[in-house]
This record gives sequence, C-alpha cells and structure tokens, in this order.
Amino acid sequence: MMGLKATSASEGRKARIKASMSIAVVVVLALLGWWFEPDWLYGWLKVLHVVAVMSWMVGLFYLPRLFVYHADAVAGGEVATTFVVMEQRLVKVIMNPAMMVSWGVGLWLAWSGFSFVGLWLWLKIAAVIGLTVFHMYLSRSAKRFAQGENTLTARQWRMANEIPTVLMIVVVIMVIIKPFS
Repeated sequence: MMGLKATSASEGRKARIKASMSIAVVVVLALLGWWFEPDWLYGWLKVLHVVAVMSWMVGLFYLPRLFVYHADAVAGGEVATTFVVMEQRLVKVIMNPAMMVSWGVGLWLAWSGFSFVGLWLWLKIAAVIGLTVFHMYLSRSAKRFAQGENTLTARQWRMANEIPTVLMIVVVIMVIIKPFS
C-alpha cells in the first residue's frame, strides 16, 4: 500500500514547487510583519490563528472517525486502500499545515499580546501540547494503518475520538473565561 501513487511525478513536482513558493511568501510576509509590526497585524493574526485552529480541529475530529471505519474494513481491500489515501491526505494537506500555523501564530500572539503572562495562557498551552501529542499519535496511527498494522478496534477509536473534544473545551474556557487571571 505504500507504493500508491495518486498523481504523476510531474504533478507532484509542480505541487512541491507551488508549496515551496507559498511557504517562501508566507515566511517573507511574516518577517515583514515582525519587522514593521503595523497596527492592523494583531487582529489579522488572530483571524489566521482561529482559521488554522478550526482546520486543525476538524482533522483531529475526522481522522479518528475515519479510523473507526477503517478498522472494520477488510485489510488490503479496496475500501481499506481508499481509507489510506484519505487519511494520508488529511494528515499531510490539512492537519500538519494547520497545526504548524496554529502553533506559529499562536506563539506570536501569546508573546505580543500577553508576554506569556497568565496562568490561563499556560493552561491553554498545556492543552494545546496535549492536542499536539494526540495529533502525532494519529499521524503514526495513519502510517500503521497504511502498513496494515492497526491494533485498536473501531470501539477504541470511537473513544479516542473524545480526546480532542475534552482538550478543545479546556482551550476555549482558558481563552474566553481566562480563569486565574
């Protein structure tokens, strides 16, 4: 299953070039924003952070749900192969970039808006670390599924699906209520 190719080599090369150019543009814009720090930047960074977090959370909710169905699929069958492609694309195209943007922009906002002061902020960061650890577990699980090595049942994946929900609730409480501030 690891030899699956969804695109041709030239399409893959074009996609890598586009991705590299996009990353370069984002890095240049981030450096310019950091250097000049215009008044409007903080608000737009909050928008970017919220969109990135929403995208990341969608992946954290959806990937375990895919695993629920994948765990019940016949190993090596057409359905299982489809799930492998879906899972890998979800991780690589949505979840990983969204997590990186969430962390990068979130740390910038924490530094420039709060100077990393406040117990609520550190509790939020702890919950986000938990989300990141769960993300890494899901990424590794997607690789194991691709190799036909899943060890959890569909029921266990359903239970695992609650982990990001609990952590998200902690994050939202810390951001909105700001207890201990």
